[in-house]
Amino acid sequence: MTGSLTIVGLGPGEPRYLTPAAQAALDAASDLIGYGPYLDRIPAQSGQTKHASDNRVEIDRARHALELAAAGKRVAVVSGGDPGVFAMAAAVFEAVEAGEPCWRELAITVEPGITAMLAAAAAAGAPLGGDFCAISLSDNLKPWEVVTARLEAVLHADFVISLYNPISKARPWQLGKALELALSVRAPDTPVLFARAIGRADEALRILTLTQAYEAAGTADMATLVMIGASGTRLIAREGRAPFVYTPRSVTKSPCATSQGRT
Repeated sequence: MTGSLTIVGLGPGEPRYLTPAAQAALDAASDLIGYGPYLDRIPAQSGQTKHASDNRVEIDRARHALELAAAGKRVAVVSGGDPGVFAMAAAVFEAVEAGEPCWRELAITVEPGITAMLAAAAAAGAPLGGDFCAISLSDNLKPWEVVTARLEAVLHADFVISLYNPISKARPWQLGKALELALSVRAPDTPVLFARAIGRADEALRILTLTQAYEAAGTADMATLVMIGASGTRLIAREGRAPFVYTPRSVTKSPCATSQGRT
């Protein structure tokens, strides 16, 4: 087959966060496929065709990309952040597994990007300095009971937790429930980041306590990455400026000894 498919991570926003390899893949593509607002971030080039679609048709988008590649096109499927983190890379390979046998012979590559939790961590300091994990709060593709079971497990294990897809118009309550669960396990003064649109012109970073975050849950949106600190996560105060947030690499107490949530 002469066609190819590259799944490209656009990073958090500004072009300076796009890797040279990702930019080269975009430049070489004959067809760009993705969620409309992500495609809008890519300057139009002569000879390229953009195929925009809604945000909740990932598998259809992946099949379309594979069909074009099988027909000989050089296709780039774009994702915000990193395409392998709750994004289009998994959708493409899911479509490959269930789709036409010839799709398995295509040249398919993944170009990574800076995912939201890494951009948020860099803006705040080093909150991911110790062990950490990422959980999507969306229950569109998995039951809410699975989300809460996983969240409760990592809360007790004392990971720093990055919450993706925290809230939307169709899901206005999940973040509040998640933070309520966190308060039952972790201390109320645990640092929490609300990192919105980091890497874009309208970026905003709020450093809250867990109690404050629970009270402010309704102010988050789908552009917000919520990061719950571990028991060892610390703030370094600075005069007239936001504190640095970091989590030491060393751990001196077991998770069971550091759970200090509400009873």
